This record gives sequence, C-alpha cells and structure tokens, in this order.
Amino acid sequence: MKQRIWTAIVGLIVVIPILLIGSWPFILFTYVLATIALFELFNADRKSLRIVPVSIALLFMWFLLIPDKESIITDANQLVTKLVILFIMLLLAYIVLSKNTFTFAHAGFLILATAYISIGFYFIIVARLTGLNYVLFILFIIWATDSGAYFFGKAFGKRKLWPVISPNKTIGGAIGGIVLALITAIVFQFIYPFTMNAFEIAGIAILISIVGQVGDLVASACKRYYEIKDFGHILPGHGGILDRLDSLLFVLPFLYLIEFIA
Repeated sequence: MKQRIWTAIVGLIVVIPILLIGSWPFILFTYVLATIALFELFNADRKSLRIVPVSIALLFMWFLLIPDKESIITDANQLVTKLVILFIMLLLAYIVLSKNTFTFAHAGFLILATAYISIGFYFIIVARLTGLNYVLFILFIIWATDSGAYFFGKAFGKRKLWPVISPNKTIGGAIGGIVLALITAIVFQFIYPFTMNAFEIAGIAILISIVGQVGDLVASACKRYYEIKDFGHILPGHGGILDRLDSLLFVLPFLYLIEFIA
C-alpha cells in the first residue's frame, strides 16, 4: 500500500504541472505515455512482435496523435484514410514476406492494438485542448468511480459483477462508483461550472462512470486472455501505464461520439 501511495504522489507531482501548462509539453508527454502503453499492449502477445510491423505501427500511431492536422497538412482527413489503408496493407503483405511466421492473427492483433491506443491517447490531447476543466472533470469522475467501486464493493459487494472477467468486481461496487461519480460531478459543477446545466452534467458523469467501468473490464478481459496480471511494471504498485489509463482510453472516444469534447 505504501508503494502505491508513493507512486501516486510522485506521479501527481510530475503530471499536474504538465497538465496545467497544456500545449506542446502536454502533447509530448502524451506521446511518451502512448508509446509506452503501445509496447505494453504489444508485449501481451509476444508472438506478434516483429521489428518491421511494430515499427510501422509505432510510426502510424505517432502520426495519428498529431493534433489539429489540418493546420499543417492539406487534406489531412484524406491522408489519414490513405495511411490507414496503407498500414493494413503493409501488415498483411508482411505475412507473405515473413513466410507466415507472422500470421493473419498477429496482423489483426497489431491493427486493433494500435487503433485502441492511438484513438484513446489522441482524445486525451483533444480533451486538454478543449479545456482544462474538461480533462479535470473527466479524471475526477473516473477517480471517483474507482474509489466508490472499491469502498462500496468492500462494504456492500456480495454479488459478483462479471466473475469470468474480473472476479473482484461486484454489482454493489459498480453502483457505488456511479453514486460517488454523480456526487463528484455536482461538486465540480458548483466549483468549476460548465455552461451546461446540472442535469446534463449529472447525466454525462453517469455515462462516464458506466463507460469507464466497461473500459476497465475490457482491459481485464485482455489480461485474462493473455494470462498476465498487469500490462507493465513501470509504476510500482500500480502496474503499467495501460493499467492506470484503461478506463480513460475507453471513456474519451465515447465523449467525442456524444460531442462532449471536440
């Protein structure tokens, strides 16, 4: 427990100034986190690791993370579409070049893993560029959900939520996470208000809490399939970058879909 606390304190000391500054320091920091998370996920399926396809995937992700591409690249959306097609074609072609030691399944894993990490971290940048209050609100709701799920689960968690995927999660904990997220949203709206009304903010907080818990279950399912406890070990007591940000990476694209961030 002490190790987890010290890691959290050091992490906050590093992250908070970068988060407050925003702009390119935050974008570069996000690039570093995304790169680590991508390799953590790739490492879950070591059979897919080949220097050529992994290098292609990394370059592809770095390009996708560029914010506001339209300001530096003409017809950026068209270029992204072409690069997606090229990325898939190159990985499939490598199946032939590797004489099937790199298979269709390996290519599929790299494509999905790269898309998952790229999309999630891209919208971390989008959220910060949308406004500091947006990214703080999202983080506080996710942290409140985690805390509520833990404490309510300890006190009232009798029925398992999804034991095949995550044996420790309970229905009581899931409900407790939503309740604490809702309370946190109301307090946040009072201190650092959005232009939306309280009912809209409450609804968004509930959605963030639910979707965040789904994202956590997705990561748990992945770890269970690959028979690993954590994606990484860079954060003592917490696992890897992906272990800490799994809910956030699932929530942010959803918030873009409902046009909370843009």
